Amino acid sequence: MTRHENGSISVFVTVIAVAMMLVAGLVLDGGRLLSARRQADDIAANAARAGAQAIDETSLRSGTAVIDAVAGPQAVAAYLAATPATGTTRVSGDTVTVHVQLGVRMLLLGLAGVPDTTVTASRQARAVQGVTAGES
Repeated sequence: MTRHENGSISVFVTVIAVAMMLVAGLVLDGGRLLSARRQADDIAANAARAGAQAIDETSLRSGTAVIDAVAGPQAVAAYLAATPATGTTRVSGDTVTVHVQLGVRMLLLGLAGVPDTTVTASRQARAVQGVTAGES
């Protein structure tokens, strides 16, 4: 007497294949998220540095380094325009603070219903005159 088990292996293969796709999605999309966080942090830091270079000449001549309230945010906006990130800028005296957002598309996890996400980063840069002890 022969026993027919046609199709019983296909259920097992389907479950394992779905599980493997989810694991691959965690690896791929998780790596993309980590990379995007690092990229957002780098973009925020570099944009803040660009803004901190816009020193008000009048204040510089008087011996202090104050960031120009108009040119600083313009420099940040120009830097951000060349990147995939969006952001906001705040200038306060000699400090520029930049907050950026960077969208990340879920490739494999998107097939499982995980929505695209946004990573954020915030960095500051300060305008200084020369290098003093402790700032090197």
